[in-house]
Amino acid sequence: MTSTTDEATPSAMPPVRDWPAIDLHGADFDPVLTELMREGPVTRISLPNGEGWAWLVTRYDDVRAVTNDPRFSRAEVMGRPVTRLAPHFIPGSDAIGFLDPPDHTRLRRSVAAAFTARGVERVREKSRRMLDELVDGLLAKGPPADLTETVLSPFPIAVVCELMGVPASDRGLMHDWTQKILSQSHGAEVSTKAREDMSAYFTRLVEERRGSDGEDVTSLLGAAVGRGEITVREAVGLAVLVQIGGEAVTNNSGQMFYLLLTRPELAERMRAEPGIRAKAVEELLRYIPHRNAVGLSRIATEDVEIRGVRIRAGDVVYNSYLAANRDPEVFPDPDRIDLDRSPNPHVAFGFGPHYCVGGMLARLESQLLVDALLDRMPGLRLAVPPEQVPFRKGALIRGPEALPVTW
Repeated sequence: MTSTTDEATPSAMPPVRDWPAIDLHGADFDPVLTELMREGPVTRISLPNGEGWAWLVTRYDDVRAVTNDPRFSRAEVMGRPVTRLAPHFIPGSDAIGFLDPPDHTRLRRSVAAAFTARGVERVREKSRRMLDELVDGLLAKGPPADLTETVLSPFPIAVVCELMGVPASDRGLMHDWTQKILSQSHGAEVSTKAREDMSAYFTRLVEERRGSDGEDVTSLLGAAVGRGEITVREAVGLAVLVQIGGEAVTNNSGQMFYLLLTRPELAERMRAEPGIRAKAVEELLRYIPHRNAVGLSRIATEDVEIRGVRIRAGDVVYNSYLAANRDPEVFPDPDRIDLDRSPNPHVAFGFGPHYCVGGMLARLESQLLVDALLDRMPGLRLAVPPEQVPFRKGALIRGPEALPVTW
């Protein structure tokens, strides 16, 4: 493509492509993103909401470079009506996901202990028991059943609430609020009210746990507030972010099992060779198109050149992790699920300072689900044709609304 220069005219720049919010079925890859990837490593897009246009970066190396480059700031996005997918995602000053280091680093440090290998292992056995109870109930009731309703939704909710220190009696509230926050279909007012309600809930919980020596996330946040390391507002913003992110495993797991149930040869091999399951989960995480369009934007704070394209200070930039995970220079035959793929340096959980804090927990949940459902339900299969599986509409995170199964 033509590089931009200081003297470049608008006609020398790539065209701005409209990227509509498409409700895609199954693991179908977004056709607009496919076209953008073909057009060049750096293109321009306009999303359904907000104003103006943004650069889109799709190559693996470029995506990792931008996410790790302090010249691309999330904090600069705050309060700006940038072009975006969701109507209600205009970050304000309490939007933790839009902070830059060192503030972002300081806040993550306050909960880091909960997401280390030791912290995640702390909830492994209880998570396994909770999952076994859900599968027991599914088997006892008998087929047919909705795997999403009976296992794939309640399990991640239970695990993230356990890690957060949210009482079991409040899991339903958390689930309801999260679904409203993550969906475009309810409208901006409903989503905003849900976020406010969740924030008020965590404000009470964090205040109650000042000085706590507990290992759950809200106790760690309360203790950090008590020591004066973070503010209550910062603690609540981080708690909301972790809670919402934790429940996104529901949709990812739904897509994972949709793939395994529509490609039974994959499931059969994973049953026959338990030793490949960890590697197989990584490949499925790479392959699954877990979201619609793109996630959060950044602003260039100075002129930066990528692949000969001049991105100017003040320009909006999006990375596509989905595109990066299909980069043929890094992942040979990227549109094929290869359970033996190695190495597999996918960026399903992001990269750089904003790498998903719950990545290790999400891997644990995926591996527990694979073990439980493949081993305990050898006859598990779809109860309807694949095209009749309903997928969520208007959702930022893709996944089946229901997964009808029998066995």
